[in-house]
Amino acid sequence: MAAYVLVHGATAGGWIWSPVPEMLRRQGHTVYTPTLTGLGERSHLLRPDIDLDTHITDIVNVFKFEDLHDIILVGHSYGGAVIAGVAERMPERIRRLIYLDALIPEDGQAVKDLYPHDTAELLAAYIEARGEGWRYPPPKPRGDPRFVDHPARTMFQALTRNNPQARAIPQAYIYCTDKSGAGPQHQGIIGVAARVRADGWPFFELATGHHPMQTAPEDLVRILLSLL
Repeated sequence: MAAYVLVHGATAGGWIWSPVPEMLRRQGHTVYTPTLTGLGERSHLLRPDIDLDTHITDIVNVFKFEDLHDIILVGHSYGGAVIAGVAERMPERIRRLIYLDALIPEDGQAVKDLYPHDTAELLAAYIEARGEGWRYPPPKPRGDPRFVDHPARTMFQALTRNNPQARAIPQAYIYCTDKSGAGPQHQGIIGVAARVRADGWPFFELATGHHPMQTAPEDLVRILLSLL
């Protein structure tokens, strides 16, 4: 049986994965759904100095304190940057990396660098106007109060990726094709998906929106199980 660590995206929390963990557990697998610092049930810890390293360390510590090995590590959206950073630090504990409609900075890139220049400028202006220069509020009402402000520094810190062991971990990408309601923040995901597909990664498509754990959980679990 496998062990999964599922890492959520910006403004969300571990709560967002339901019902996927229970569906995997019914198949006999172990599942962890940690919440990153400053988000979800940890939103009371939100502060300006939280950066990408903080969130990478959140997941590294799950590996350390739960004594996890041979893990299937899944990152959704912004969580793609987090799991890429975890792989740099603990490649020997990861069986496979799965990026779910995710952002994946290359070495020396920040999340913001995955967007066209004009979109990155809009992002910075939005954070300045709506988030006092350090918070990224959910861009539009989602009807769920559990989406909360995200620490913006995480999007502006460059990721270092120079560990050859991390590059050797098997990787796959799951792309959500319904971008009809997607705002400019999804341009980075579209670009990353095109890049990894051209590079020949195992590539899967889900005919749903950006949160397939909520809108197509059965199809998502089917793909996750196919990658064991």
